Amino acid sequence: MAAERDLYAILGVPRDASAEQIKSAYRRLARKYHPDVNKGDKKAEERFKEISAAFEVLGDPARRKLWDEFGPAGLRPGFNPDEAREWRRWGGMPGGAPGGMPRGAGPGGSAGFGGGEGFDFSSILDDLFRQSSGRPSRAAGADIEAALEVDLADAVLGAERDVTIERPTGCEACGGSGTAKGGRPRTCPRCHGTGRERMAGPIPMNMPCGECRGSGVLEGPPCPVCGGSGEVTAPVRLRVKIPAGVEEGSRIRLAGQGGPGVAGGPPGDLLLQIRLKDRANVRRDGLDLYVDLPLTVGEALEGAEVDVPVFGGRVRLRVPAGIQSGGKLRLRGKGMPSLRGGHGDLFFVAKVMLPRPDGEDVREAARVLEKHYAGQVREGFVL
Repeated sequence: MAAERDLYAILGVPRDASAEQIKSAYRRLARKYHPDVNKGDKKAEERFKEISAAFEVLGDPARRKLWDEFGPAGLRPGFNPDEAREWRRWGGMPGGAPGGMPRGAGPGGSAGFGGGEGFDFSSILDDLFRQSSGRPSRAAGADIEAALEVDLADAVLGAERDVTIERPTGCEACGGSGTAKGGRPRTCPRCHGTGRERMAGPIPMNMPCGECRGSGVLEGPPCPVCGGSGEVTAPVRLRVKIPAGVEEGSRIRLAGQGGPGVAGGPPGDLLLQIRLKDRANVRRDGLDLYVDLPLTVGEALEGAEVDVPVFGGRVRLRVPAGIQSGGKLRLRGKGMPSLRGGHGDLFFVAKVMLPRPDGEDVREAARVLEKHYAGQVREGFVL
């Protein structure tokens, strides 16, 4: 987790960096390690997540201030900076602290808690959170990945399509509460519904109630449909915009369409991984597309203008006289587009088709044509 490391080092900026320097460093690193640029590189993807997490803190003045003063502990849900400062002041009392706490316990400089004869103040906070905060931290829901099969025409032109996916959603039977219908939650007798309790000590602290996990209520019997989780898996129909130029393996992100958030947190995202459907008559080479073009013997010998399909319509294509099978005719810019700009080309590959030899006039025409071949057609033909 980025919160366990020096966030300034992750972005490569000094601790006194300006907001603009931090933003500039983030943009530079995000472009370098973005998953779309480093396809399939798991290390780059993890680095991108680390950079993004660091910027979420240092790019927010309020969160940056907490990080500078308290380190990772200052970013935890429910953290009270005023109470933490009281602990720090108490730990630094002359002559040592009551209860055996070492003298000088407290933050070890602007990097956060630590120092003081080997005593780490952040360990106090870690223990307090582990022991007293049974309530789950507010967090974003999980990202969900699914495959999306895309026709080549949609990849070339772009499109909008309806897709149905299975994803976790709130249980309708219990309204997402996890409690059986008719089961009545009751006020927690320990905190009297406040969700907080006082922890005794030299400096009393308000902490989440350990009985109700900070909710203020004790739930009734669990919902039989969701088993008390408040979630079920259900099909969801979504409208997806497919950008022109999507490639095999690229991903479309639908923000907020993933798993539900934890403890009121925002939902995760839905990541649709593209699977391009092959077309038997179309071959790809990068952004260039190749299609066989059937031609009659007469069209190949004399040349012609033929009507051919392209993605999004039809065009007239000029066939030069004397073209051989395998000859290529190019339509510039009619191939695959790129998400980064530009287009490939569309090539029509000549395929001369012979008529069926089911008449004497056809065979006679073949004998006439045979006289016009110059030399041996298989001259130099070797393996």
